[in-house]
Amino acid sequence: MQLKVYLLTFVKQIETQYIMNRAIIEDTVYPDCPIRNILARICDKWSLLVIYTLNKAGKENTRFKELQREIPDISQKMLTVTLRTLENDGYITRTVYPEVPPRVEYALTSRTRSLLPHINALIEWALENKDAIIKDRKKANK
Repeated sequence: MQLKVYLLTFVKQIETQYIMNRAIIEDTVYPDCPIRNILARICDKWSLLVIYTLNKAGKENTRFKELQREIPDISQKMLTVTLRTLENDGYITRTVYPEVPPRVEYALTSRTRSLLPHINALIEWALENKDAIIKDRKKANK
Protein backbone atom coordinates (compact mmCIF):
# COMPACT_ATOMS: atom_id res chain seq x y z
CA MET A 1 0.00 0.00 0.00
CA GLN A 2 2.78 2.40 0.90
CA LEU A 3 4.54 1.70 -2.42
CA LYS A 4 1.34 2.54 -4.30
CA VAL A 5 1.05 5.88 -2.47
CA TYR A 6 4.71 6.62 -3.17
CA LEU A 7 4.31 5.82 -6.88
CA LEU A 8 1.18 7.93 -7.20
CA THR A 9 2.93 10.83 -5.48
CA PHE A 10 5.94 10.44 -7.76
CA VAL A 11 3.77 10.36 -10.90
CA LYS A 12 1.88 13.45 -9.73
CA GLN A 13 5.16 15.31 -9.15
CA ILE A 14 6.39 14.39 -12.63
CA GLU A 15 3.09 15.48 -14.19
CA THR A 16 3.20 18.78 -12.32
CA GLN A 17 6.78 19.44 -13.37
CA TYR A 18 5.96 18.61 -16.99
CA ILE A 19 2.80 20.72 -17.10
CA MET A 20 4.42 23.69 -15.42
CA ASN A 21 7.56 23.50 -17.58
CA ARG A 22 6.71 26.14 -20.15
CA ALA A 23 10.02 25.64 -21.95
CA ILE A 24 8.82 22.35 -23.45
CA ILE A 25 8.12 23.02 -27.12
CA GLU A 26 6.44 19.73 -27.97
CA ASP A 27 5.54 16.47 -26.32
CA THR A 28 8.57 14.18 -26.57
CA VAL A 29 6.58 10.96 -26.30
CA TYR A 30 3.91 12.00 -28.85
CA PRO A 31 5.48 14.82 -30.91
CA ASP A 32 2.90 14.56 -33.73
CA CYS A 33 -0.14 14.72 -31.46
CA PRO A 34 -1.76 18.13 -31.95
CA ILE A 35 -4.03 17.73 -28.94
CA ARG A 36 -1.22 17.17 -26.44
CA ASN A 37 1.06 19.82 -27.90
CA ILE A 38 -1.51 22.58 -28.13
CA LEU A 39 -3.80 21.94 -25.19
CA ALA A 40 -0.92 21.36 -22.79
CA ARG A 41 -0.01 25.02 -23.23
CA ILE A 42 -3.42 26.72 -23.26
CA CYS A 43 -5.32 24.50 -20.83
CA ASP A 44 -3.39 25.46 -17.75
CA LYS A 45 -5.06 27.35 -14.93
CA TRP A 46 -4.72 30.83 -16.43
CA SER A 47 -4.26 30.89 -20.22
CA LEU A 48 -7.89 30.56 -21.29
CA LEU A 49 -8.92 33.05 -18.63
CA VAL A 50 -6.36 35.58 -19.90
CA ILE A 51 -7.54 35.06 -23.50
CA TYR A 52 -11.16 35.41 -22.39
CA THR A 53 -10.34 38.57 -20.42
CA LEU A 54 -8.49 40.15 -23.35
CA ASN A 55 -11.47 39.42 -25.58
CA LYS A 56 -14.00 40.62 -22.99
CA ALA A 57 -12.22 43.97 -22.72
CA GLY A 58 -13.71 44.81 -26.11
CA LYS A 59 -10.77 46.85 -27.31
CA GLU A 60 -7.71 46.26 -29.43
CA ASN A 61 -5.10 46.57 -26.68
CA THR A 62 -5.19 45.95 -22.95
CA ARG A 63 -2.61 47.08 -20.45
CA PHE A 64 -0.97 44.72 -17.97
CA LYS A 65 -2.51 46.43 -14.94
CA GLU A 66 -5.99 46.20 -16.49
CA LEU A 67 -5.54 42.45 -16.88
CA GLN A 68 -4.33 42.22 -13.31
CA ARG A 69 -7.40 44.09 -12.07
CA GLU A 70 -9.76 41.89 -14.11
CA ILE A 71 -8.16 38.68 -12.77
CA PRO A 72 -7.54 39.58 -9.12
CA ASP A 73 -6.55 36.11 -7.94
CA ILE A 74 -3.58 35.77 -10.32
CA SER A 75 -0.18 36.84 -9.02
CA GLN A 76 1.90 39.35 -10.96
CA LYS A 77 4.52 36.68 -11.64
CA MET A 78 1.98 34.13 -12.89
CA LEU A 79 0.31 36.70 -15.13
CA THR A 80 3.71 37.61 -16.58
CA VAL A 81 4.60 33.95 -17.19
CA THR A 82 1.20 33.24 -18.76
CA LEU A 83 1.41 36.26 -21.03
CA ARG A 84 4.93 35.28 -22.14
CA THR A 85 3.79 31.75 -22.95
CA LEU A 86 0.79 33.03 -24.92
CA GLU A 87 3.05 35.47 -26.76
CA ASN A 88 5.62 32.75 -27.54
CA ASP A 89 2.88 30.58 -29.04
CA GLY A 90 1.46 33.44 -31.10
CA TYR A 91 -1.84 33.83 -29.25
CA ILE A 92 -1.18 37.43 -28.20
CA THR A 93 1.07 40.30 -29.17
CA ARG A 94 2.97 42.45 -26.71
CA THR A 95 3.71 46.09 -27.45
CA VAL A 96 6.11 48.07 -25.28
CA TYR A 97 5.95 51.86 -25.50
CA PRO A 98 9.15 53.76 -24.65
CA GLU A 99 7.58 55.97 -22.01
CA VAL A 100 8.24 56.69 -18.38
CA PRO A 101 6.80 54.74 -16.70
CA PRO A 102 6.89 52.03 -19.37
CA ARG A 103 3.55 51.13 -20.92
CA VAL A 104 2.97 47.56 -22.10
CA GLU A 105 -0.16 46.48 -23.97
CA TYR A 106 -1.40 43.08 -25.05
CA ALA A 107 -3.70 42.15 -27.92
CA LEU A 108 -5.17 38.97 -29.34
CA THR A 109 -3.80 37.73 -32.65
CA SER A 110 -5.86 36.53 -35.59
CA ARG A 111 -4.95 32.97 -34.59
CA THR A 112 -6.59 33.51 -31.22
CA ARG A 113 -9.59 35.24 -32.75
CA SER A 114 -10.15 32.06 -34.80
CA LEU A 115 -10.08 30.10 -31.52
CA LEU A 116 -12.60 32.36 -29.74
CA PRO A 117 -15.77 30.69 -31.09
CA HIS A 118 -14.53 27.39 -29.65
CA ILE A 119 -13.65 28.97 -26.30
CA ASN A 120 -17.03 30.67 -26.18
CA ALA A 121 -18.76 27.37 -26.99
CA LEU A 122 -16.84 25.71 -24.15
CA ILE A 123 -17.89 28.51 -21.78
CA GLU A 124 -21.53 28.11 -22.83
CA TRP A 125 -21.32 24.35 -22.31
CA ALA A 126 -19.75 24.86 -18.87
CA LEU A 127 -22.49 27.29 -17.86
CA GLU A 128 -25.20 24.88 -19.02
CA ASN A 129 -23.69 21.87 -17.24
CA LYS A 130 -21.99 23.34 -14.17
CA ASP A 131 -24.82 22.66 -11.70
CA ALA A 132 -25.22 19.05 -12.81
CA ILE A 133 -21.47 18.44 -12.68
CA ILE A 134 -21.18 19.92 -9.17
CA LYS A 135 -24.15 17.78 -8.08
CA ASP A 136 -22.47 14.64 -9.48
CA ARG A 137 -19.20 15.52 -7.74
CA LYS A 138 -20.95 15.92 -4.41
CA LYS A 139 -22.77 12.62 -4.89
CA ALA A 140 -19.51 10.84 -5.78
CA ASN A 141 -17.72 12.24 -2.71
CA LYS A 142 -20.30 11.06 -0.16
